[in-house]
Parts: sequence; C-alpha cells; structure tokens
Amino acid sequence: MAERILMIDDDARLAGMVSDYLGGAGFRLTVAGTGREGEALLKRESFDAVILDLMLPDADGLDLCRRLRGTTDVPILMLTARGEPMDRVVGLEVGADDYLAKPFEPRELQARLRAILRRKGGGSPRAELLRFGRLEIDKGARAVRLDGEERPLTGYQFTLLLTLAERAGRVLTRDALMDLMKGEKLEAFDRSVDVHVSRIRAAIEDDPKKPKRILTVRGTGYVFARDQDR
Repeated sequence: MAERILMIDDDARLAGMVSDYLGGAGFRLTVAGTGREGEALLKRESFDAVILDLMLPDADGLDLCRRLRGTTDVPILMLTARGEPMDRVVGLEVGADDYLAKPFEPRELQARLRAILRRKGGGSPRAELLRFGRLEIDKGARAVRLDGEERPLTGYQFTLLLTLAERAGRVLTRDALMDLMKGEKLEAFDRSVDVHVSRIRAAIEDDPKKPKRILTVRGTGYVFARDQDR
C-alpha cells in the first residue's frame, strides 16, 4: 500500500512539484494550505508522515509542530526557507524528526522522508508506546494493557492489533491485513482474520458484542477507531 504523506504548506507551486515527484516515487500526497486545515485532516484521516512548513499564513510552524507532537506520533519533516542552525535545533526540540531547508532537491526530500519512515517505531520511547484512551499498546514489551491491566494475546493477535492500531482511522481489507503481516504464520484463508479479531475484542473491548475499538466495515474489513471512550 502507498504511504500517505500530508504536506502542510501554502506554496501551491512547491506543493504541486512535490506532489508530482512523490507520486512518481509511489507516495500518496495530500496538501493542506493552512495549519488549521492540516490539523483537521490529521484528526480525520491517517497519514504515515507530515511535511510541515515553518512559515504558514495562519500559524507558526514550530507551535503547530509542538501541538501535533502532543497528540500524534506521526513522523514530521519540517520544511522551511530559514536554514539557520538555531531554527533547525528548535525544530527538532519541539518534536520534528528531521529538517530540510528550501530550496531543496526533490531527491533529498524523498530520501529524508524514507529515512524517517524507516525510523518510525525504531526505539524512541514515544514510538514504542501507543495510547488510545484507556488502551495502551507497548511495542517493546509486546504487551497490551487496558486501564493498566495487561490483557492476554497471542503473538499473532498482538501483531494483528498493532497492524490495525498503527493505521488508526484507515479501513483495511482482510487481504491488506494479511499482506501487511507477511512473515507471521498466517492461516491459508482470510476468515482466520475474523476469528483472531473476535479474540482480540474479547480481550480489549468493554463489550465485545458492541466493539468501540476495532470496528467492522461491512463487506470490506476492519478499522481501528481513532477516538475511543476514555
């Protein structure tokens, strides 16, 4: 599946160039011209990384980066016309994963994007722990906790839950789930996913018959809910 990138930048010409280049490299780019639009999109949809301009018409990029980092672990590549070393330091301190000064070569942008995507979940405490209200998924310990109490899951079920949770808000078909979980010992038919989802729900849902965390999309597959009861 193509990785989804959100670009928050009011430079339409630059956004068009980046869209063409990254599209040809296999990414799917969505562009927001203001900080407010970008924040709204991140609340509604799931993205694999964000390209964030430091200077926006309605927001300071550093403040926006700080706010985003308080609510999401999505990798952030800060983009700016200001290339002073102190700007770079401040950007990284408020939560950006990398920093690229304008003008830049599209190939360098792609390389930096791929680098932060590879590093996602690669060891920082922030990336190792996913929290959704009362539910906590500890990637390092491969443990799931609800209200602080560990819930038993098999290794396969943990990986399935993590696959859904890391793409919260995105509908995944059974085929897509099985493809994303290559390397796991998969059963030969997609209905096995349904069985494991049922067992995961029994472990993490308050009422497995009325799930609020893993939702069924009839005729398609499953989606992990972004917003859950706290």
